Amino acid sequence: MHREGQFPNSVFRTISLVAIAALMIAAVAIPAFTQNSVPPTAVQAAKMPQYASRLAHPAKRLLPPETSAMRRAKARRGPLDNSDIYDNGPINGNTDAWTINFGFIVSDSFTITNDQTSITGMSFGAWLFPGDTLTSVEVSITSSENGGTSYFDQTVNFTQGSCNSTNGFGFNVCTETGSFSGLTLNAGTYWVNLQNASVPSGDPVYWDENSGVGCTGQGCPSQASENTIGSIPSEAFTILGNATTTTTTTSIDNPPCPSLQNGFYDIHNFDPGTTPSGVAVGPVGKLYGALANAGNQGVGLLYDLAHSGASWFFRSLYSFVGGANGSGPNSVIVGPGGALFGAAESEIQTCGPYASGNYSCGLIYKATPGPSACASALCGWNETTIYQFTGNTDAWDGTVSAFDSAGNLYGTSYWGEGSPGNGALFELSPMPGGWTETILHSFTGGSDGAHPTSLLMGQDGNLYGTASAGGTYGSGVVFQFVPSSGGWTENVIYAFTGGSSDGLAPSGLIQGGPGMFYGVAFCWSGYPYDGCIDQGTESAGVIWSLSQSGDSWDFDQLHVYHGSECYVSNLGGYQALALGTGGELYATEGAGLTFFCSGILDVQRDRVVVYGPLSMFTNLTSDADGNLYGTSPTCGPANDAMVWQLSP
Repeated sequence: MHREGQFPNSVFRTISLVAIAALMIAAVAIPAFTQNSVPPTAVQAAKMPQYASRLAHPAKRLLPPETSAMRRAKARRGPLDNSDIYDNGPINGNTDAWTINFGFIVSDSFTITNDQTSITGMSFGAWLFPGDTLTSVEVSITSSENGGTSYFDQTVNFTQGSCNSTNGFGFNVCTETGSFSGLTLNAGTYWVNLQNASVPSGDPVYWDENSGVGCTGQGCPSQASENTIGSIPSEAFTILGNATTTTTTTSIDNPPCPSLQNGFYDIHNFDPGTTPSGVAVGPVGKLYGALANAGNQGVGLLYDLAHSGASWFFRSLYSFVGGANGSGPNSVIVGPGGALFGAAESEIQTCGPYASGNYSCGLIYKATPGPSACASALCGWNETTIYQFTGNTDAWDGTVSAFDSAGNLYGTSYWGEGSPGNGALFELSPMPGGWTETILHSFTGGSDGAHPTSLLMGQDGNLYGTASAGGTYGSGVVFQFVPSSGGWTENVIYAFTGGSSDGLAPSGLIQGGPGMFYGVAFCWSGYPYDGCIDQGTESAGVIWSLSQSGDSWDFDQLHVYHGSECYVSNLGGYQALALGTGGELYATEGAGLTFFCSGILDVQRDRVVVYGPLSMFTNLTSDADGNLYGTSPTCGPANDAMVWQLSP
């Protein structure tokens, strides 16, 4: 497994192999399948003159499409054999098969139910030209199809077992078995990838397609993909090994990590104990993030993940050094020119709630790529502190989250400014020689709100956000700040009552369109239970919307926490929201208080799309294609920190 803070040689080798494969594919996999090309499937090859003449075509199929034994095998869903870790079903031999040499890579998922499982090899069904004998295949086992974290990658010698004579297309259909050692995996879902198959004749080699019919074991049938096409039907194969520990429980009290059956992908793992803080989607689909306790000095790291085909490639951008340059960075945002901005801890330690002076005052940083002339992928980024908070009279420990068209940066402080410190809204403006801070508003704790929790730049050029306290009822507000020649003017567009109709402590504001906003709130015991709270005396959460109607705003309670297969009886709630490409609203569910697991809720359909262990889902963002992304400190194949993707 590659680790953060370095760009390992294995990644360079992977990039080289991908480039070579791309060149080979461009040369041989053209749509017209010219005489010298190799197609991706055996059936296509059988129709090409240079291959058809070498294939026997019996008057009737010698491998019948369905025997009674095959029907019994397809029907069984019983226990695996002692040496079988995962079985995707028997060889079909008649439908089709997929090329696993000439630059083609075929990937299938498989699930392991036991921690510390020793993987000793695999067997699979192969279609071969008459007279050919398979000798070796490059086998890799990874966290996603043909990519992600690599746990095993070797050229494996295979022994050819029984060949069920000839199928209706003229190919021999054979069982191939290979052994390898030194691989131990924990419970989770992985991908096995086959490529660079070798036969002495140099002919194409094909992996039998069986679509998982007759598979056994948890998580079957497999998902499958091919590097030039994408998703394909799954293939016939068995993962061999020995399980050495107790099967991982799947009870609702301790759910497993999400599986690929839910469209969930583990795209990168970090060292155990590392604390990622969400990711931001940048140009050309890159993901950017920060780690609070990683990097060369162990005090923080900025990184990106680039998507190429089915693979994600990790790169360290900047390692924090502490002191005036900051440490312990939190979430990043992508600013003008692709620069990264965020907040970090500072060397000034004189701030604190109610002027206690026991906490870091914090700073705001900017990170930019190195010189354009740098020719190495290892070239680091430059980091600059653009503002150092000075004390309790300043907006200390602030976060930044929004830009305007002029490049001004906006953020909030939960505690500053002043005493008792109800929070502040501030602006950082780029000036010759540096950045200048302006406090736009100091929250009083009265009707204007207190302790801001989210902020965004609206499509109309106004600032919108939430405050967790204050307001008419003391339960928080949604605010709007409108620019004018004399500064910014606050309008409270909704004050939460703390009751059954809306809840309290709003946060997580996002915009769905002109004049339409969504957010989350909590509901606590002690209030009427006829609306917002429906878990008896337990607290719950609510998802709400605000829509503009002329000069007024209409509040709507969209969804109330009511439990799911993920929960028993606990204190649940919501923390983050994101929108899909079709306007679908998704929410992280169950995070924040006392709960057994967390999930992502499809709000309109009132269903949990995917769920996982405690703290699995807290942050959430989406890209232009509707994929959801986030980070977790507690999951992954080795129970380590991870970046994940969910394609609902």
